[in-house]
Amino acid sequence: MIRPTLSALLCTSLLALSAVQVRAHEAGKQMAEVATLLLSVLTPEQKAKATFSFEDEERINWHFIPRERKGLPLKEMTPQQELLAHALLNTGLGFRGAAKAATIMSLEEVLWQMEGAKAADEAAKAAVRAKRDPEQYFVSIFGTPDIKGSWGWRVEGHHLSLNFTIKDGQLLRATPTFFGTNPGEVRQGNLLGLRVLGKEEDLGRELVKSLNDEQWKKALLDAVAPKEMITAAEKRVNMLKPEGLSNADMTDAQKAKLKEIITEYTDRVRPEIAAELWAEIEKSPIYFAWAGGKERGEPHYYRVQGKAFLIEYDNVQNEANHPHSVFRSFEGDFGRDILGEHHKAEHSK
Repeated sequence: MIRPTLSALLCTSLLALSAVQVRAHEAGKQMAEVATLLLSVLTPEQKAKATFSFEDEERINWHFIPRERKGLPLKEMTPQQELLAHALLNTGLGFRGAAKAATIMSLEEVLWQMEGAKAADEAAKAAVRAKRDPEQYFVSIFGTPDIKGSWGWRVEGHHLSLNFTIKDGQLLRATPTFFGTNPGEVRQGNLLGLRVLGKEEDLGRELVKSLNDEQWKKALLDAVAPKEMITAAEKRVNMLKPEGLSNADMTDAQKAKLKEIITEYTDRVRPEIAAELWAEIEKSPIYFAWAGGKERGEPHYYRVQGKAFLIEYDNVQNEANHPHSVFRSFEGDFGRDILGEHHKAEHSK
């Protein structure tokens, strides 16, 4: 059981209620305040694990698999510190995103129950527990949290990677944002039927099944879904070839469904950050592409791409019961665009 989950969700509810009335720079200010508070209650040893310079390459060293990570894990925090770590998480996420993030963490316990039960002996069980632990999520802070200057933070572990970059307390970038789940649908135990990314899957299928033959020919990338997202966990992604069906070739109902899909991803972050994302999304044509089968239980993949952003979703592993999904910005991942503008301005001086 994760101690802070309930408090984290309650905190998120309050944020969600007030977010509409908060301007974008307030998000950056709040992030700095909570990050500073968290750092103030860490021991020197904990702080050394949790903090990095803003220029450190670790800031872009992201991944979503269970692996060795730098940063301070929730497991090594006191209850007070862990609650503050969740509070920091909630400064960047909307209610929907925070609920999904907390539930994704909780699925590590489900995996432990599934895999640990099959372990041959105590040593094997210990190895499974070390790998499947709902508190093996790491908090990292890059630079000095402040309303002036550049800094960033990350919360990351198995199937979750949330990356935020702040410049002068105002310009925020919240990508890459990765959410995955294993199992995609819980098929045993107390959480029977739970599908954390069920909406992402169902909306994509609803759109692809609404296409006529001519639209389907344009949307189909391949009859076989790729084994993983095309961009995987690359540190930087360039614009992919705009393959698929353009929103210009969709009916009004299909355009509405496409917007619903995108919203499911943008609403992972708090509303004013999502509004910034939409300001860029709506500037260019949007393409929807599909690979694999159309029916539930068949391996499948889709992506939604515009000039500035990319959504990828795949569900291939474990008999199509192990989805991965990501929202990325071609120029804005890890704040490259706003930092590039800053460096140009400084150079011109």
